[in-house]
Amino acid sequence: MASSAPMSVDKPKPPKLDVEEYLTTAIAATPPELHPFFESFGTLHSRKLWHQLTQKLDAFFDHPLARQYRVDVYSRFVRDFEERLNPLRLSEMGVKVSRDIDNPALHLGFLTDLLSRIDKSKSPDSHVLLLATIAHAKLLFGDLEGSKTDIDAAWAVLDTLSGVDNTVNAAYYNAAADYYKVRALRAKADYAPYYRNSLLYLACVDVQTDMSKEERLERAHDLALSAFLADTIYNFGELLMHPILDALEGTPHEWIKKLLFTFNEGNIGKFEAQSPLFGQEPILLNNYPFLRQKICLMSLIESVFQRSAYDRTMSFQTISEETRLPLDEVEHLVMKALSLKLIRGSIDEVDQKAAITWVQPRVLSRTQIGQLADRLREWNDKLHRVEQRIAPEVLVSS
Repeated sequence: MASSAPMSVDKPKPPKLDVEEYLTTAIAATPPELHPFFESFGTLHSRKLWHQLTQKLDAFFDHPLARQYRVDVYSRFVRDFEERLNPLRLSEMGVKVSRDIDNPALHLGFLTDLLSRIDKSKSPDSHVLLLATIAHAKLLFGDLEGSKTDIDAAWAVLDTLSGVDNTVNAAYYNAAADYYKVRALRAKADYAPYYRNSLLYLACVDVQTDMSKEERLERAHDLALSAFLADTIYNFGELLMHPILDALEGTPHEWIKKLLFTFNEGNIGKFEAQSPLFGQEPILLNNYPFLRQKICLMSLIESVFQRSAYDRTMSFQTISEETRLPLDEVEHLVMKALSLKLIRGSIDEVDQKAAITWVQPRVLSRTQIGQLADRLREWNDKLHRVEQRIAPEVLVSS
């Protein structure tokens, strides 16, 4: 089991392995730190303790010194008794091991061969995990169409399942998010699907333990840009409350986090003050007219949200002042908000007014929750004063 030997990949099942001979050779060819693993492998295998053996294999595959031996151990040792293991755990180990195979053809061959040995009807979650991993690999190797085909096939199965392990969901949403990221980079403008799938991916992982510092920074950066540039996302509350944004702090991208709060507040003054920084992100600078319109729409939404349900008829002049738009552009802005279903209501062109009856439900930031709490307290005080005023009349009548 010399580390310089060519890596094995999955092929038709080899002859029955002499486990004792294999493990003896492995101990002779590996560092002393790994010897306890192989000794445990032998004991657990001989006693047919497959669950415990799976746990020990997981620990081995995670050991930093085991990396150059992982493919061989999986393809020869694990392959010999894989049908006795939990299919999902087997697939998870296979996914982990596949990362050590740099050659694209061998990498995909390893995963597709493993997929062919998984019974889809008996272990659909394992099927989804491997299919999503293959889709992600194809994406990295430049096969965008093949990646999309596998992502769609994975979703067709995943959508029928319930109570799926987080590793399965994470594999799917990560592959889907990165697929739309590549499309966005190719000017397909798929920012909203990336944003949604990326947040769903983050819901399936522990950002502190499952992601490196570099991965957290990249994900936070890409999520922020997609939030700005997506033409259907006008509420950043869910992202603003997510710890992934902490990765931006203390970096050259920290201003992007502040800009997210600016958009969520619909604060055009802050937007204009921060716009000179857009040169640090050319994609924002190139989309400045869209961003300007978006901050105006978010300013309108916030303005309506701040008003009580009985004070939502706004003059064009008021909207012009609050959004800093020329008066002759206000009607178009309101129509845009109506068409995007950010608000409901009607426009009175003669009286130059907009009557808003509904505003899109929002995930609120902590600041907005505080403002809502103040309004509820004010409403409660009004009810209390009414109660005090009518109480004497109720007593008299009774």
